[in-house]
Formats: sequence, C-alpha cells, structure tokens
Amino acid sequence: MQNIQAKLRQNMQTTLSKNHFWIWQGYKIHYVKAGERLAGLPPLVLVHGFGASTDHWRKNIEDLQKDFEVWAIDLLGFGRSEKPNIDYSGEIWQNQLADFILDVVGKPAILAGNSLGGYASLCVAAQVPDSVVGLILLNSAGPFSETDPREQSSNPFKAIVSKSVRFLLSQSWATRLLFEYTRNRSNIRKTLEKVYLNKSAVTDELIEDIYRPSCDPGAADVFASVFKSPQGNKVDTLLKQMSCPLLMIWGEGDPWMQARKRGAMFRQYYPDLTEYYLQAGHCPHDEVPQEVNSLINNWIGQNFPSE
Repeated sequence: MQNIQAKLRQNMQTTLSKNHFWIWQGYKIHYVKAGERLAGLPPLVLVHGFGASTDHWRKNIEDLQKDFEVWAIDLLGFGRSEKPNIDYSGEIWQNQLADFILDVVGKPAILAGNSLGGYASLCVAAQVPDSVVGLILLNSAGPFSETDPREQSSNPFKAIVSKSVRFLLSQSWATRLLFEYTRNRSNIRKTLEKVYLNKSAVTDELIEDIYRPSCDPGAADVFASVFKSPQGNKVDTLLKQMSCPLLMIWGEGDPWMQARKRGAMFRQYYPDLTEYYLQAGHCPHDEVPQEVNSLINNWIGQNFPSE
C-alpha cells in the first residue's frame, strides 16, 4: 500500500510540474500544455467530462504531444480549477473555452471533448465558430430535441418518476448526501468498473485523480448546481449551426448512452462526419488510448495536412 501511495505522489508531482494557471473572470483556471506548435497544424485542446480533469487525458497527452501542440483544461468547478458557488451551465463552459482559445492558446484550435466536455466543445464549435477549426467528440453528452411528442406521453409513470427525482435533487440535503456517497473511493471504483469494459484500466491512480478534487472547498456546491442547472441548447440545433470537420469516437459498451442510436442521430443532423465505434465504455480515450490517439492523429493528418 505504501508503494502505491508513493507512486501516486510521484505521478502527482510529475503532473503538477506541467501545471499552468490562468485567471478567467476572476477565477483561477488550471491547464496543461505539451508539445510544440507546427506550421499548418492547429493546436489541440482536450476537455474532460463530469467529475474528471486534465489528469484523465494523461495517456493521450503523452503520445499526442509528439506530433501536436496539446492543451488540456480543467473546466470551472472541476479538477484544479477554482470551484465557486455559482450557477453552472453549458454557456459558462462554452464562454470559458472560447476565451481560453482566444486569450491563452492564441490560435483557432481543434477541440476534443469527452461526455460533458464534448457537449461544451460542441457549443463552442457551433456558436463561436471562429475559434474552432475542427471538433472531436468522444461519447459526447447533451440533449437532442424530442422528435416525437408521443414519446413523452406514452409512459406517464416514467415522467412522474423523472419529475420526482428532479425535485429531490433540487434539495440541498439530498444533493449533499449523494455527493458524499458518490465521492467515496470505493463507490468511485464501482462506478468506473460499470462504465469501463476493461476493468484493469480502473487503477488506483485514476480513482485518486477523481477523488482528490472532490475534497476542494466548493466541490459539493458545484455538484449540486450541475444537477439544478437547466438543459442547454439541443445537440441538433447546435449541429445545424456548425460547419467544421467532425470526428466522432464512441465507446460502444457505454452503459450510460446508446452509442449506435446517438451516432445515428448525429449523422442525421451532420451527415458529413467521420465516426468509429470501439470496444470500450464511456471514456474510450482512457480505456483504449492507443486506438483513440491513432484515430485522432490520422484524422488530423487527413483534414489538416502540415506544411
């Protein structure tokens, strides 16, 4: 156990040596930069999912930095970024990412986002198009518009349960209890083992990377606010506003979303995309990083040939 803890501390110190901070709207934002800018190749900005951080991209940064200038950022409220008690929404993270590209990266970029980070990246690509030249989505979250109103009325019991759950999660005591339960290390492991097909990828280091930010002041308030925040722009609406190249990478074994069904919906509204389905769960970039890195590298090479 002592050897594991020593290794975790060593890995943490290595990660911290790459740390940079940027003040955005008065808040301290953490980011990582690796690799060198090459002529003709846009920078690559990696955006984590809910509860994760720049650490979740460690396997990707190590490889991709050989060929690209790579940035990874902690969204406000997550990772090593500040966690103020505010109302969180997709719009806040959209503005944060757009300003980060403008103020820090300094050049239109390719955005790559997983889950919540995918939705935030899609918002930027659609609504701040001058800052994004390409978009990579990995098991991206976000609501689609209801195409058939009968789907809502066909199961009234489900609608009642959904409404009751939303009401419960609007209560501060309930979200606090849920936060304390979900951030327990053993429960983090159980959750990850449900959404990763390869259980060996659920390491002590990964669990610590997710647990550590939950101990920061304000982490519980962020958790509660995300559950209370209203749904943002619908994915189909955003896709109709977008024009840049799109790469979709799906972990087909994701129990939280029906990858094939969602993939078909993305193709319906954005047919000119490239997509791949991998034997992985919700976080393919961490579970099968070599496959994901290769797909990203090849796709960038095809769409953005270097000079």
